[in-house]
Amino acid sequence: MPPGTLDSPRERLNSERQEPGAGEATMPTAREALLDAARRALADRPWHTVRMVDVAALADVSRQTLYNEFGTRGGLAEALLRRAADGYLAGVDRALTAPVPDRPAAVALWTLRAARQDALVRALLTGHWAEGLPRPDRRPGSRGRPGGRPSPRPEELLALVRDRMAVASPGVAAGRCEIVLRLALSCVIAPVPGDDATDSRALRLVREAVRPVVRERV
Repeated sequence: MPPGTLDSPRERLNSERQEPGAGEATMPTAREALLDAARRALADRPWHTVRMVDVAALADVSRQTLYNEFGTRGGLAEALLRRAADGYLAGVDRALTAPVPDRPAAVALWTLRAARQDALVRALLTGHWAEGLPRPDRRPGSRGRPGGRPSPRPEELLALVRDRMAVASPGVAAGRCEIVLRLALSCVIAPVPGDDATDSRALRLVREAVRPVVRERV
């Protein structure tokens, strides 16, 4: 399976057990192990109660290794958010491999599913940070480890996806692509009444609404 198609944390970890061309098993990187441990801790309790020592213990590494990788607790939070954003964008790229006429709808449906399934993705896209989630620290010099990438703001993330959609969807203007994205996000912010666990009704509504939008060439 190509690396770009890996979806689950377990698959990502397993993929790192072999070096390209080497064929020999290796351990996951300390950074990935720590991020996985932090995500497991977050699934069990609010972020403000997650301690660095707990994350290090879950990952079976030293606290010094944790601080070397992320610098501060805020740096660890930013790395978690950045990985969630990267995972969402990887899903966008996969959606854009659909047949050209279906690409805007495929991205809309992926956005809806990703935001429903991952609270961090939902927060990154909407800017609404539910209680208990790590939040980005926008203060200068607050990224933790020097050179750490900040997580994107909602408008930055939307612009990234919009521009990728426009490039991959000939004949569909960037403005139309943005409408498609905002339509999907509206179903996340205001859930469809009677929607079930698989989001079947919301997905159907998005698909039906997207078709006429992308057919109108501007």
